[in-house]
Amino acid sequence: MGYNAVMADVLSYRAYVMAMERVEQRLRKVTAALDAAGVRYAVIGGNAVAVWVSKADPAATRTTKDVDLLVNQTDLPQIRTAIEGLGFQYQDLRRISLFIDPDEPSRMSGVHLIWAGKKVRPSYLHEAPTIDEAVFDPEGFWVLDLAALVRMKLTSFRDMDRVHIADLLRVGMIDDAVLRLLPIDLHERLDSIKQSIDDV
Repeated sequence: MGYNAVMADVLSYRAYVMAMERVEQRLRKVTAALDAAGVRYAVIGGNAVAVWVSKADPAATRTTKDVDLLVNQTDLPQIRTAIEGLGFQYQDLRRISLFIDPDEPSRMSGVHLIWAGKKVRPSYLHEAPTIDEAVFDPEGFWVLDLAALVRMKLTSFRDMDRVHIADLLRVGMIDDAVLRLLPIDLHERLDSIKQSIDDV
């Protein structure tokens, strides 16, 4: 491999690391603002999966571009005050509400809100979890309880949700205690992911 190719790889990796650091900084900045404002929330999505996977195998964590938060819809005014106070721009889209980071103005890299206790889509089998299903993580923020996160991922069941469930399965985080709390109608979806892992 030539010098230019090596340098391109180094620069690409450096950009990747910096992007991941920006996501973590955004997560910590926003959750700290919500904590200071007394607003209840739970970190969900890829960041929540990473929290739980890292408890079994830190090397198995997967990166994510955005910050997803479960919040009570009635708290939106306080949430807007707290996050807009950081310089973020609020946008109300058809299915979700989000905040755009002025340092990285992209919807893909924003802070996305999911309403607690409500269906994300009308076709979903189950409502989103409630804020009462959040637990405080030693990292310093509230994160969705593992069983509730698994339920949420299996309800959504997009490609990335299936990847996240597979990650949790591979490190042994989905145990009998989690299974006992999983609605019966989601077991088939979980079994299909288990089968895909076994077939690899």
